[in-house]
Amino acid sequence: MATAPHKPLAAITAADLAAAGAAAADAAALHSAVRTALGGGASPAAAWAELSRAALRPDLPFAVHRMLYYGCFAGSPSATPPAWTPHPEEAALTNVGRVLEARGRELIGESYKDPVASFRDFHKFSNENPEAYWKLVFEEMGIAFSVEPSCILRDSDAYPGGEWLPGAVLNAAENCLAAKPGRNSGDVAIVWRDEGKDSEPLNFVTLEELRKQVCLVANALDTLDLPKGSAIAIDMPMNVNAVVIYLAIVLAGYVVVSIADSFAAPAISTRLKISEAKAIFTQDCILRDDKELPLYSRVVEAKAPMAIVIPARGSTPIKGLRTDDLSWQDFLGRADPTKADIYTAVEQPAYQFSNILFSSGTTGEPKAIPWTHLTPLKAAADGWCHMDIRRGDVVAWPTNLGWMMGPWLVYASLLNGASMALYNGSPNSSGFAKFVQDAKVTMLGVVPSIVRTWKNTDCTAGFDWSTIRCFSSTGEASSVDDYLWLMGRAFYKPVIEYCGGTEIGGGFVTGSLLQPQALSAFSTPAMGCNMFILDSNGNPLPQDSAGIGELALDPTLFGSSTTLLNADHHEVYFSGMPQWNAKVLRRHGDEFERTAEGYYRAHGRADDTMNLGGIKVSSIEIERICNRVNDTILETAAIGVPPVGGGPEQLTIAVVFRDQSPQAEDLNQLKLLFNSALKKLNPLFKVSSVIVVPSLPRTASNKVMRRVLRKEFTQAKPSKI
Repeated sequence: MATAPHKPLAAITAADLAAAGAAAADAAALHSAVRTALGGGASPAAAWAELSRAALRPDLPFAVHRMLYYGCFAGSPSATPPAWTPHPEEAALTNVGRVLEARGRELIGESYKDPVASFRDFHKFSNENPEAYWKLVFEEMGIAFSVEPSCILRDSDAYPGGEWLPGAVLNAAENCLAAKPGRNSGDVAIVWRDEGKDSEPLNFVTLEELRKQVCLVANALDTLDLPKGSAIAIDMPMNVNAVVIYLAIVLAGYVVVSIADSFAAPAISTRLKISEAKAIFTQDCILRDDKELPLYSRVVEAKAPMAIVIPARGSTPIKGLRTDDLSWQDFLGRADPTKADIYTAVEQPAYQFSNILFSSGTTGEPKAIPWTHLTPLKAAADGWCHMDIRRGDVVAWPTNLGWMMGPWLVYASLLNGASMALYNGSPNSSGFAKFVQDAKVTMLGVVPSIVRTWKNTDCTAGFDWSTIRCFSSTGEASSVDDYLWLMGRAFYKPVIEYCGGTEIGGGFVTGSLLQPQALSAFSTPAMGCNMFILDSNGNPLPQDSAGIGELALDPTLFGSSTTLLNADHHEVYFSGMPQWNAKVLRRHGDEFERTAEGYYRAHGRADDTMNLGGIKVSSIEIERICNRVNDTILETAAIGVPPVGGGPEQLTIAVVFRDQSPQAEDLNQLKLLFNSALKKLNPLFKVSSVIVVPSLPRTASNKVMRRVLRKEFTQAKPSKI
């Protein structure tokens, strides 16, 4: 059925709140809080800010939270109402707020007012004055160069958008391990816990302990007699050992090859061959939910080069290694014990490779994307500005070194003087929720699928997440209801949406603690980034106008890729793109919308198109409409399926329902609703079939694989309506 209108806040009674699950005393108190919030003709945003800060608790039923949120904005013309607004005093304490309070007029001019009112001016400053902006950020993060750059940015035909930090020499890992003003060697660098040991004390690694462990591994690496610059792979869960190995490879002048621990042997083999890896670090197995998942055997099947194999269970001896492989204990024993905890970093030119990562590779060979020693600075700068990661913070983000958010977590935490929080187990559990509480996490990164699981299983109930200052989310489009629920777990702290790419080294569009944040939306391009939405003719729309279209980026983007190992970088990112200010814009491939309120929404890949009756249409345009048809739908995927015997593509909608499995008559009704709604897009578009699926197939980085659905439906011909 169609979505029922929400009751306006002023019309909500204590009985309504009780019917939503609130206890009688809570319902009365909440109703009183509603009366107070409405006093003086408060705006919907102000009323919600008051209720979310002062009245709503994590233990109240989510239906109550939802009723009050939608009640505040019932009848509002805004498609992106703010779920969180910055408090002036809190804004002044953020990294950016502190800088602007001290230097706002110097940087922005006499128009400067305060950190919140002048945030957009500061963003404009970051693009128009890259020399001053990036110098400021490097000073704030305490970045050290063994050879200072001659300038921040200069024109160069060799680099799209210009050459950053010409002449600079540095080592990104060395910067992670160095004590800085406000951070000493005894500070905690990593806090961690193993799954199944949730009642035991936390484990801590200080900065000095981390430095010594990294130096030990770096010294042992040099005994392998590999040429400097050699590629060395890591295929293992993201635990303390993985972080130590990662930093040691970079510190010693080698190049990390990132491989996700979920990959099967063929995918591992492909990445090893592309990168020409000379060695690989892995584990004998992965421990999850009291199960042992094989890992070393997959590496062997992939015909990997020499492997250094770490036992998943402490110092358990590993049997059955190949002739040239080494156990972790034997590898570490190769280092000279008299100088094992001392290592002189191999200083590198700024554009020297430090890490090779890969795109998802769902439609062919994955793109091999090198990170340089500049890329970590971009990742950390995003954390400094947008997630407000400060010295003394605790940063958690369930991820893996095989994907960009793994290295991002290493650099965004350590380069900003924060601690990294690592849970060795599934994040979809009460054990992880307790770890967040016990570690006193201040910035919790998520992907929407994890949040959905938390909400559906209620595994976070009873845990205190009040130390969280903000969440951040990446990987896929999020759900408004899921993220409203998430904010409520931490007394309504904001979710900073974060969208970028491996080739960017971070984000191009995100949010800020100095701006109101709407659910499932971005509030600003990233600092130092200009982004454009292209019209149907491929030309940039005016930057402050509402619209929807393919996204393009200003190529003057610090830390972004300049080469690919196995593809033509110019062909992939620049060929056929329009110009802006005499610069060819950089292709990204996503479709984006800028709303009338100035927020941005992602709508998936722009190249997921169909030809319906001779009209090309993006799948995401159709899905956006179908997702809103009724409340029972969690998500949809629109695909064009060729009929038997050929002919025009027929529109099929794959549907994932929130709860129940519908009857055939319900699907017939749903098809009618889809067709009625799609008439607004184009009266010629007609849904031929509706298919129910338990979930949508996704890449490991959470992008919907519509091609997989199309292939399955074409071959299997499943039952449908």
